[in-house]
This record gives sequence, structure tokens and C-alpha cells, in this order.
Amino acid sequence: MPIYEYVCMECESHFEELVRMDETVDCPDCGASKVKKQFSVFAAHGTAAQPSFGGSAGGGCCGGGCGCG
Repeated sequence: MPIYEYVCMECESHFEELVRMDETVDCPDCGASKVKKQFSVFAAHGTAAQPSFGGSAGGGCCGGGCGCG
């Protein structure tokens, strides 16, 4: 079963649910059935080297490339 992210259109609560194909979802905070599925990105963990953002190498906003640092 996939995990989907939702937002409640009544109380604006954000939550995740395990959902089967045609299952309806209610807000766990207020019980409203008016919820919308949110777009979420796939996350994976691995051992590959990750890029470093920042530091004194320049580039990127926090690296001083935009004049903020």
C-alpha cells in the first residue's frame, strides 16, 4: 500500500495515510472528508556522494553567489 500526503480543505492540516486503491480518506484532526492529495517527491537513501551546497567555494545563494553571504 502506498503512503500519500494529504491536506485538509477544512482545517488545513497536513497528514500522511496508507491508502488502498479506492479507499476514501478523512482528516485525522477534524474528521472532514474534504481532503486533497498533495504532490510529494520520492526519497531514497544510499551511499552515493551528496553535493555540498554552501561553503566558501561560491555559487548558490548561501555560497555567496547572490551577494547574501
